[in-house]
Amino acid sequence: MIFGNQSLHGKHPDLADQIVMSAEVDLVAPKRPSVTDLLNVIGVDSPFHASFGYYADPVDATTAVLPRGWKNRLVHLPPGDTGGIKGLCLDPHDLAIAKYVARREKDRMFTRELARRGLVAQSRLLASLERTPVRVETRDRIRADIMDDFGASGRIASSRGDQR
Repeated sequence: MIFGNQSLHGKHPDLADQIVMSAEVDLVAPKRPSVTDLLNVIGVDSPFHASFGYYADPVDATTAVLPRGWKNRLVHLPPGDTGGIKGLCLDPHDLAIAKYVARREKDRMFTRELARRGLVAQSRLLASLERTPVRVETRDRIRADIMDDFGASGRIASSRGDQR
């Protein structure tokens, strides 16, 4: 499973600019946790990283706070040169909620850009927020951040973000 910004490739495989540009790919091997440790072979400062310019960052499924039911909304990574391994990515709305919870400056820039580009829909984010296990104060803060992101972009809803 791909967590983090790179998971946008599941729903939007043709995004090839700064919104998904990152040297790291957060990966989880949920059915075989021992594989997660093996991902360090292609991790930061590895020969793989030196050769290709990006690396695996092995994480576990508890890395992000996600709305209930997120596993049912995973998106298949489009076929490619994966050696037969199938990839699953977070739904963009679930990814955005995780970024709203984390709320680092880079996460705020990312969620603003998701809203501006119409890659997520305000209504779906607000519904997802109601399924997210966070404290009331955190939920209120996230709701305000969502409203700010969509107010700043001038969008109320997104036709691209509403698609399944």
